[in-house]
Amino acid sequence: MAKKKTQQKTNAMRMVEQHKVPYKEYEFAWSEDHLSAESVAESLGIEKGRIFKTLVTVGNKTGPVVAVIPGNQELDLKKLAKASGNKKVEMLHLKDLEATTGYIRGGCSPIGMKKQFPTYLAEEAQQYSAIIVSAGKRGMQIELAPEAILSLTNGQFAEITTKE
Repeated sequence: MAKKKTQQKTNAMRMVEQHKVPYKEYEFAWSEDHLSAESVAESLGIEKGRIFKTLVTVGNKTGPVVAVIPGNQELDLKKLAKASGNKKVEMLHLKDLEATTGYIRGGCSPIGMKKQFPTYLAEEAQQYSAIIVSAGKRGMQIELAPEAILSLTNGQFAEITTKE
């Protein structure tokens, strides 16, 4: 009898399960050229606004600051700086992402990072009962309630996206 292939759990998935938070797991084929939230939404057949991307910035006072925003929107660095108590924030250099968070580009989850960083979830998440974020590995996403993400990251809702 053939063994069933078991899916390897990521730090994010283990943390979600440890806290007994209900979630849904998605797996999809990915490529280096298609790591954007738009590509993920297309692969999963899900509205772009429900796929949230995790961006890591560095504040002049706080150090790393995590922003979780809808995949179809842009981060407003000035709004994030204000929300996080910094005078300014800038994007973390890609070369520092894995050392800082434990995750790589295209697989960065707001949940289960190496350390707990100040985390801000775009207020747009409040319009959904569940949103989709990276599970901490390329090609894997998890769907859970925005409030669960805040609870697991000690995060808060904030107005951090650009408004057109």
